[in-house]
Amino acid sequence: MPGSASVLVVDDSAVQRDHAVKLCQAAGFEHTHTAANGHEALSTLSGLVKVPDLLIIDLEMPAMDGSQLLDRLHQLGIDAPIIVASSREHSLLELVADLGSALGLRIIGALQKPLTAESLHQSLRRSTHWPKKIIAKQSTGIDAASLSEAIRTQSLHVHYQPKVEMRTGLVRGVEALARWTHATLGAVSPADFIRVAEAHDLIHDLTLLVMDQAMLQTAAWMARGLHLSLAVNLSPRLLDRPALADEIIAIQERHALPANQIVFELTEGSIVSSRGAALGSLARLRLRGFGLSIDDYGTGFSSLQQLARFPFTELKLDRSLVAGAHERKNLQVILRSALDMADKLGIKSVAEGIELLEEWRLLQELGCNFGQGYLIAKPMSGPELTTWMKECRLSRSDLGLPA
Repeated sequence: MPGSASVLVVDDSAVQRDHAVKLCQAAGFEHTHTAANGHEALSTLSGLVKVPDLLIIDLEMPAMDGSQLLDRLHQLGIDAPIIVASSREHSLLELVADLGSALGLRIIGALQKPLTAESLHQSLRRSTHWPKKIIAKQSTGIDAASLSEAIRTQSLHVHYQPKVEMRTGLVRGVEALARWTHATLGAVSPADFIRVAEAHDLIHDLTLLVMDQAMLQTAAWMARGLHLSLAVNLSPRLLDRPALADEIIAIQERHALPANQIVFELTEGSIVSSRGAALGSLARLRLRGFGLSIDDYGTGFSSLQQLARFPFTELKLDRSLVAGAHERKNLQVILRSALDMADKLGIKSVAEGIELLEEWRLLQELGCNFGQGYLIAKPMSGPELTTWMKECRLSRSDLGLPA
């Protein structure tokens, strides 16, 4: 059936298998396949006309464990979102997930058993390539019509999260983040409505609306003597639009903002999959003076290649590298290496998701240029940000800043 979704659950425990199947059916997967081990899974896949839309793979199985199965899927060129699951420690799960990603597989989750509806939904949100019925299930009742109307009437608004210079504690920029309050559902998660926007060809209009509002606010701040850089996220779905660069330049010129005041954040995956038209648009933007940031650095395995391939001006460290790094020597080594590399390449470094004072101090010690996260401030509206900047009193001694 067009638009229907299928899943293959691989687990040697019949109880866990049935549990996973029920969760997937509740999430909107209409066709379910099961296998008790890796060999049976490969046999099932070979007999299917179409590769399932999702694979859930247990790590501990007889004869062929989950790690071996991932290697076989790689050899066979299987391209489907994969969730790995186990009752073992999370670090082992992450290790196998990293292995799968290194092989080029689409690992969207590493979940501890027993699976829950919440953990499954969180993993599903990490991929935009679902049939529309699945997207609707993951989007808590949001439909494309109401989102389209909200974009048309400009009912969505923009919040701004400060980016602080770690050496001085001064706010040097903001990241623009879309927000939507639905008339009946209330505040809608950006992950939910952005997924719907990408699935229903609304992401273009949504992004241009965010850019227009954000540049208008930034120009208003600049008129009052407050010069802040503006970071805007670009969806991978937009990069192949031939007119993208012209549309962005038109908005920038309308608000009379210097191009070098605006940075576009792109995930590593969007660059990896970009074709000639996309790279041409990014090259045009860079030639006009716009900044380009490689976002979520540390979540993929070809980031180094992308840094060498394209003239990024900023390296944005993912929260996964920041969280608890003050207690984990391996993360400290990775952070130091990334920050040293950014310094040698002459590009700015930004750490996102800073929530603890110890994380701030470590990043400051390692030479990170800028930071953002809830330790500093949550995303807020333009007027709220102006008030916050007037009233906030960060403890300069605690943050290791000059008096």
